[in-house]
Amino acid sequence: MSAHISVSRGLVGILVMLACLSCAQGRSLVERQRLDVHRHLKRLNKPAVKSIESPDGDIIDCVHVSHQPAFDHPFLKNHTVQMRPAFHPEGLYDENKVASAKEAKPMSQLWHQNGRCPENTIPIRRTRKDDVLRASSVKRYGKKRHRSTPNPLSVSVDPDLLNESGHQHAIAYVEGDKYYGAKATINVWEPKIQQPNEFSLSQLWILGGSFGEDLNSIEAGWQVSPDLYGDNNTRLFTYWTSDAYQATGCYNLLCSGFIQINSEIAMGASIYPLSGYGHSQYDISILVWKDPKEGNWWMQFGNDYVLGYWPAFLFSYLADSASMIEWGGEVVNSEPDGEHTSTQMGSGHFPEEGFGKASYFRNIQIVDGSNNLKAPKGVGTFTEQSNCYDVQNGNNGDWGTFFYYGGPGKSSNCP
Repeated sequence: MSAHISVSRGLVGILVMLACLSCAQGRSLVERQRLDVHRHLKRLNKPAVKSIESPDGDIIDCVHVSHQPAFDHPFLKNHTVQMRPAFHPEGLYDENKVASAKEAKPMSQLWHQNGRCPENTIPIRRTRKDDVLRASSVKRYGKKRHRSTPNPLSVSVDPDLLNESGHQHAIAYVEGDKYYGAKATINVWEPKIQQPNEFSLSQLWILGGSFGEDLNSIEAGWQVSPDLYGDNNTRLFTYWTSDAYQATGCYNLLCSGFIQINSEIAMGASIYPLSGYGHSQYDISILVWKDPKEGNWWMQFGNDYVLGYWPAFLFSYLADSASMIEWGGEVVNSEPDGEHTSTQMGSGHFPEEGFGKASYFRNIQIVDGSNNLKAPKGVGTFTEQSNCYDVQNGNNGDWGTFFYYGGPGKSSNCP
């Protein structure tokens, strides 16, 4: 009997020890994650000269230009910041000669209402602990999912593969030449997002390489992404990758790469005001081009703000030129409840509704090998499911090459 009791006690003791061990392992995992998050926040949130609280709750830190995240990159340790591009594209301001009757109003960013950053600093949206914790891992924070770029050259869209990546698009594109930049004016909306892990964006893509593992991409536009920012605000963003979204690149300044020089515009900050259905329209102009002298890829926002550049060494194919340019919308369709998402693209309305109701890209242009801004030739359009999100292009005197795009997602025609 006593032998039986001592065996039982022994088993209980072993079970208690195992339980304590698993508790300790659990605690050490939590502790390790907490340390990882803390370290990552320290790496991203550089010491600020001044901090500004935006009406939307963001904190904008004014960080000295030489202390920004880009300079954590080993290849940028002794980099001399280029404070202006050697060349702008030729013909940049020609389109401003004629004022259009359909003129959208200029815009700014919400945080400007509460202050500005001093000279020689750049505004950086502060990353919070919750932002990092929403990501699948600390490593994946600020990164897009693999294979999210639309490939209009895939001969047909296989319905079985349609939602493999969960991304859907409505775009215009050009390919078959060497491109050294792209420009567009895009009106800005606040599309409704069904699930927090989905997003809706409107952007231009500058692409080099194949659509395999070696894709180079520079991207810029506006997006609504609850997962990335923790709200449904419409925000200015950039993205880059040199290996098809695998290990390299990120949104905005969430890794080292893009070098910002501008003290006025914060990547990832809310855009204000926004277009309303049947009301005033507000649009933004974005230009990305390759400086023919230094070879870096520059970005300009509107007519006045040269934001900064991606150093050429970040890329393989784009170190030379781009082989495709895309403009348009993208959403994530996670198929909640096995049905198509009701996440909207653009204004949430189809292209045929036209100005004031549908979203548009106007005055789309490319930069050629002579550093000239030109109307694109042979523009194609692409969408995986035109019954959910569609695109229609056109051409006229004021708007040059343009297209309307977008849609509501789930409906009786898009089950």
